[in-house]
Parts: sequence; C-alpha cells; structure tokens
Amino acid sequence: MKKILILPLVLVCLIQGSMAQVTPKWVEKAKRAVFSIVTYDKNDKMLNTGNGFFVSEDGLALSDYTLFKGAARAVIITPDGKEMPVNVILGANDMYDVIKFRVAITEKKVPALTVATTVPAVESSAWLLPYSTQKSIACESGKVKEVSKIAGEYHYYTLGMPMKDKMVSCPVMNAEGQVFGVSQKSSGADSVNTCYAVGVSFAMSQKITALSLGDATLRNIGIRKGLPEDEEQALVYLYMTASQLPAADYLRVLDEFVAQFPNNTEGYYRRASYNIANAKGDEALLDKAAADLEQALKIAQKKEDAYYSIAKIIHAYQLSKPEKTYKDWTYDTALADVRKALALDPLPLYSQLEGDILFAKQDYAGALASYEKVNASNLASAATYYSAAKTKELMKGDLKEVMALMDSCVARCPKPLTDEYAPYVLERAQMYMNADEPRKALLDYDDYFKATNGNVNDLFYYYREQAALKSRQYQRALDDIAKAIELNPKDLTYQTENAVVNLRVGRYDEAIQILDKIINEDPKYAEAYRLRGLCKAQQKKTDDACIDLKKAKELGDTNADTLIEKYCK
Repeated sequence: MKKILILPLVLVCLIQGSMAQVTPKWVEKAKRAVFSIVTYDKNDKMLNTGNGFFVSEDGLALSDYTLFKGAARAVIITPDGKEMPVNVILGANDMYDVIKFRVAITEKKVPALTVATTVPAVESSAWLLPYSTQKSIACESGKVKEVSKIAGEYHYYTLGMPMKDKMVSCPVMNAEGQVFGVSQKSSGADSVNTCYAVGVSFAMSQKITALSLGDATLRNIGIRKGLPEDEEQALVYLYMTASQLPAADYLRVLDEFVAQFPNNTEGYYRRASYNIANAKGDEALLDKAAADLEQALKIAQKKEDAYYSIAKIIHAYQLSKPEKTYKDWTYDTALADVRKALALDPLPLYSQLEGDILFAKQDYAGALASYEKVNASNLASAATYYSAAKTKELMKGDLKEVMALMDSCVARCPKPLTDEYAPYVLERAQMYMNADEPRKALLDYDDYFKATNGNVNDLFYYYREQAALKSRQYQRALDDIAKAIELNPKDLTYQTENAVVNLRVGRYDEAIQILDKIINEDPKYAEAYRLRGLCKAQQKKTDDACIDLKKAKELGDTNADTLIEKYCK
C-alpha cells in the first residue's frame, strides 16, 4: 500500500519540477527587445559594455546609470546585430543606478516590452530575460521574495533567483510577459540565490527638468540631454541653455523644441533670433529666420503678441547695423508691425517698443510721446523714465524737466540701491554735472560706489574727482585722482588733473613736479606747459612762466593767450 501511495507523489513532484523549467511562450518575442550597449569616452575609446531594453516602439529604453557615467557616446546592438546610436539622455538616478534614454532607431519601430501596470505579489513567479544572440534563450526563473517602497510610490524587489554579472540591467518579467523590474548587480554571500531589481515604473519616471543643467548625475554623461516633456519646463530649459550651451548645441535644442512643441511660438522666435545673430550676411540663414517668423505669426493665437515679437526682432536686427538690410527688415517695417499690435491691444509694453523704434529713427518727439504713455501706465519703471529723460535731453528740452524725469527714474530704483539699478544714479550724476550742481552729483557718485561695492574703474574716480573739485572738497579730489592714477598710471590726463588740483590748493611745487614728469614723457603736451607756466607765475617766477606759456601757445594751446597777456607784458 505504501509503495502505491508513494509512486503517484513522486510522479507529481517530477511533473511539477519539469513544468517549472518550461520556457514561457512570450520569451521568443520579448527577447528581441533586449540589447547590448557599448559606451565610449571622449577619446572614443570603449568605456563599458552592458545591457538594456526597449520599453516603447519609438526607441525609448532603460539601462543602468553606471554604464553611461563618463560616456561621450553610446551604441546599442540588437540580437540580430543591428547597431543604433543612443540619441539623447532623458533622465537618470545614480542612487538606484537607472537611466532612461532614447535610441535613434533605423527603422519605423523596434520590438518593445510591455510595462506591467500592477505590482507583482510576493511569491509570484518572475523571469530574468538576458540579452542573447542565440536562437534559444535560457531564462533565469524564481520568485518575488520581497517588495519594498522607494521614492514614495515606486518599488524595489528582492528576487529568489541567481543572476550572473552579464545579466545586469536586463528586464525582470511577470508570468504574463510584462516587464516590472530592471535587474541590478548583486553582492554579498546571498548573491548566488538572490538578486534585486528596481521597478521599471521608477526608471520610467526619471526625467529632464529645467534644473537638470545643474544636475551632477546628468553632467557626468557627455551624451546630449533631451528636452523636458512638460512644455513649461521645456520653455524654462530653453531660456537657461541659451547662455550655458555652445552655439551648435543650443541650435539643436531649439530644433528639438520646435519639433516637440510645434504650436509654441517661442521656439520659432528664438530660433529666428539665433539664425539672425549668426547670419553675418548669409541670406540662407536669414531666409530660415523669416520662415520661422512667418510660421509663428500663422500659429499665434494672439496676433498682437506675434506682431510685437516680430517687430522686436526686426528692431534688434537693425540695431546690429547690418551691412545690407535683408528684404524689408527696416525700422519702418518694425514700426508698422508694432502699430498693428497696438491697434489690436494698446498695451504699454507695445508703446515702449514703439518708442524705442522711433528713438532709433531719431524721431525724438514721437518717441517721447510713446514713452509718456508708458509712464502713465502701471508699466512705469526706472527704465521707462530713463528712456523719457534721455529722449528729452536729445531734444534739447528744458534741463529742469530732464532732471525731473531722472529724479522719477531714480525714485523707482530699489532702496538700498542694487548693482542692477546703479547705472541710473551714475547717469543722473553726469546730468547734475552738466547742470552745474556738483554737490548733488557727488552724492550720486557716492551712492553708485556703494551700490557696486567699490567695483569701479579709473574713469569713475576721475569723474568723481571733478565733482569734488567743483564742490571745493579738495582732499577728496586729491584722493580720487590719486586712485585713478593708481589704476591707470599711463594716462597723462589723470596726471594733468592731479596737477590742476594741486595748483588749485596752492601746492605749486607739487604741481610743478607732476608737470615736469608729464613734459618729460610727452614734450609736446601743450596743456602741461600752460599749467606749469601758471604755477611759476603764482610763484612770481615771471620769466620762467612766460617761457612755458609761449611754448604752450606754440604747441597750439589757445588758452595760453589770456595768461600771456596777463603775465608777459
């Protein structure tokens, strides 16, 4: 009886063991989605080899980050021997060693695995699908031993199955032939019977954002990065890359943005501006820019914004002073476009551009009228009042009115004054000097100095010295001109000004020493002779003074005539 009972039990075990080794039907199709990867460094030397797999038919793929670290390029090799380059990196995580990328596929579509939508249960069956060029393929099979949470909503798996080193970054499949994990390198004593996998959903969640340019993980990969999938993030990314990428790389980003978001006008405007800036007379690039502007106007939902943007680009093009104007890209065309925008919506922003274009055309009265509209609106700012002040100054308007506009400009600067707004205060200081109000000018120069943390040049010290001299603050004048000379000791204008200040305070010997040095360096410096002659006249050395004054006149200094009449009779 016992033998009869035992025999069926043995048969059942044998049958069950045999069934456990059966290769699932989906393997033959799924294995075509697994590929080998070869990465290369910047010297085009082989860096690493490993595995990866497609998760979409248009070339989206996953692998391990370690494989790509330090890589300048990479290629994938399919089971049937086809090579395809890795096109762009779309996200990476060094902690969990995963990377998402897109392959530049050489056919309409590639074999891809279906991503599981449910988390496998503990003790459910799992298969590890390795890369293979052979007709038959040996899968590793086992059980899901543990499911852990990572990064909030994603999962990490402990699997009861062996894994060889060459199986890192291969897909881990469920019974339905869907991929739920990316195998990871095992370590430790239990690696013979245990391996691990990070969830495919977590790997798929990796993405490029506007802040990815500063991401150290991504910066360690020299392969081009893709655009963010989110349109707003992509826009910010576009702005940031403009100043951080080489020109050719930035153009590729622009092309990708236009291709990815064909109904966003910003891509067309930026690509047009790029091509205009790099045209240097190349009409082919200008034709491309014109086509982009035409397409932007065509797709724009708000035509007034399109007219404004196009006017702004043409205005900037004319400001660059092209040797030959492209077609009708003139100030008049820009003006016509911005007025179309104003006709649709009289925004102050459009009036500002209208004023800028009229200013460039030297129609100062028209420009001032536009700027006054802006200053009467909620767009009024330090910049808009400055524009109005400079326009009125060029019109030779009432100086008090010019200064009132500059006062309004400075009043709209933040307090304390920042480096960004400091130039407005410097401009007002110059205007105060022109208005013969040196003490007010001196206060503005001091505010500018403070706002820039003393980061000024020799010319600043020269200008402030003149304000101090006219304000009769002689020690300040001496200190500032000394600083200007320290920063630019070869400029004889500063040396001469130093002599003038010393002369003004009655330090004739010091002034003469300075002037002797100047004349020694430049024997034809007429002003130095005149000033030295004046110093000697003050010292009652009339004969010597007259020699210098006559020499100054001989060298063309007409200011010496009055002094000669006074001292050399």
